[in-house]
Amino acid sequence: LFQVVHAHKPHFMALHCQEFGGKNYEASMSHVDKFVNQSRYFYNFLFYCCFLQALGSFYFLHESLKNIYQFDFKAKKYKKVTGKEIYSDTLESTPMLEKEKFPQDYFPECKWSRKGFIRTRWCITDCAFDLVNIHLFHDASNLIAWETSPSVYSGIRHKALGYVLDRIIDQRFEKVSYFVFGDFNFRLDAKAVVETLCAKATMQTIRAADTNEVVKLIFRESDNDRKVMLQLEKKLFDYFNQDVFRDNNGTALLEFDRELSVFKDRLYELDISFPPSYPYSEDSSQGKQYMNTRCPAWCDRILMSHSAKELILKSENDEKIVIYDHIGPNVCMGDHKPVFLSFRIAAGAGKPIANVHKCCVVQ
Repeated sequence: LFQVVHAHKPHFMALHCQEFGGKNYEASMSHVDKFVNQSRYFYNFLFYCCFLQALGSFYFLHESLKNIYQFDFKAKKYKKVTGKEIYSDTLESTPMLEKEKFPQDYFPECKWSRKGFIRTRWCITDCAFDLVNIHLFHDASNLIAWETSPSVYSGIRHKALGYVLDRIIDQRFEKVSYFVFGDFNFRLDAKAVVETLCAKATMQTIRAADTNEVVKLIFRESDNDRKVMLQLEKKLFDYFNQDVFRDNNGTALLEFDRELSVFKDRLYELDISFPPSYPYSEDSSQGKQYMNTRCPAWCDRILMSHSAKELILKSENDEKIVIYDHIGPNVCMGDHKPVFLSFRIAAGAGKPIANVHKCCVVQ
């Protein structure tokens, strides 16, 4: 992460984290505190603001930037950014963000969790935009995900993402461009992937003796001594050749990455040119290895409204100076590889809306 920051030297950096502190939050808080303290020393950043709970949102502004404004959702007006601030236990009462968990009936099996979103609004170089940190629902069972195309879990994520998008463009506040990034938990169409990877295989079904419930599927080659190609359980996706997910950055599997397609009229994403971001081994010596728990997928994404796409600057020769990539390809970064989007915003690109939003005028 530090290497990426120093390589691109951003003037504004937004860092969105999910499951902040890990699954065992209290035991991991010492690591969180260490990260927060170290992140203060990023490349020449003057302002430091972070919002810490299940979703961790960090925002860094370079010392050269002037007249930066952040939106107060309670007062419904922009306030000039000064100093350094950390919000932790007081997020619900902090007017500088909007934080919501999903309604309880959105949760699979109605099991409450910390899934939801945090929104902040900024105005920089006359450009007003929202930054939304998001965490959607995962696939609880590979076997259930495999049953239908699209899976039942895909439908739950579709509903939740639609809820977020509706909230950030509703009538309570003026509409601005927005970037939504975090762990969407988007998965490949499991049924279609298995049918493709195991097209010439025969399937063996194993059921529980007491309930007759399917607990395991085994796919074997029809010849070649009936070699096992894939074993599928609730939390097992053991495919014999992981290279298919890494070769050419997994491009051959992008056709099965379909969950975003239903939002194509509302969201834009740059072309993906990095391998699936999840689930990587958490063994520090296995930085490129996937775990055999889930089918690798591009869970971690940076999406934007179509108006936000127009804010991204191109150089004079029309060569894009926009980079959409992952971080730490060869080192252990946990079970998710972080992704980043680096781009430039032209000064004054948002001037047509600057007066409407009463935000900043660059001096």
